[in-house]
Amino acid sequence: MERILVVEDDLALSAGLCFELDSAGYVSVPAYNCTKARFLLSDGEFGLVLLDVNLPDGNGFDLCREIKTGHSTLPVIFLTANDLERDVLTGFDMGAEDYVTKPFNMQILLRRVEVALRRGGKRELRDGWTDGYLTLDFTDLSAKRGSEKLAITPNEYKLLKALTEHAGNILTRSVLLDRLWDSEGNFIDDHTLTVTMNRLRAKIEDEGHTYIKTVRGMGYIWTGGSK
Repeated sequence: MERILVVEDDLALSAGLCFELDSAGYVSVPAYNCTKARFLLSDGEFGLVLLDVNLPDGNGFDLCREIKTGHSTLPVIFLTANDLERDVLTGFDMGAEDYVTKPFNMQILLRRVEVALRRGGKRELRDGWTDGYLTLDFTDLSAKRGSEKLAITPNEYKLLKALTEHAGNILTRSVLLDRLWDSEGNFIDDHTLTVTMNRLRAKIEDEGHTYIKTVRGMGYIWTGGSK
């Protein structure tokens, strides 16, 4: 079930939103200010954030900017009484997926949540890959697992790029070895491939997330988190 962070300081509205979200099959987590929202985001995984603009200890626009900096693929929907055109445009400029003004129809909001979650699901980056938990960016050579930044070597990035570009298909060991020739043309042997792959899996995978499947005698498949 998708966890949704509800950042809303109106206690009655927050309770109503959480009730409707839970009834729709989501798991809602309320936060009444920016401080609590930051703590929850640092300590847990969410599929979407519903975010008010006017909060007791800060501005929702600033918080959205922070969210997008640390969790670039996490969808944000502003839910606010601020209906001025400049506020709506600012919300989208901050990276929000949607901007809903109060009062609103709950069924329409739920549909917007559904659409935002679908868009924010597993998808490729411009030059990378993400499922919302593991994020690989091959442009700036960065990787994150949840909120944890990963130290990935150049050869490991080469493997990740090859595997994600051919997700669901077997890449043979010989094909992957070709990808591991270094810039000086030095040969990388079969043992090095095995060691590199094992080290890479230890970095990106955990008990709940498996991304690479070994096909005995052939090679590897990028499963993208599917079993």
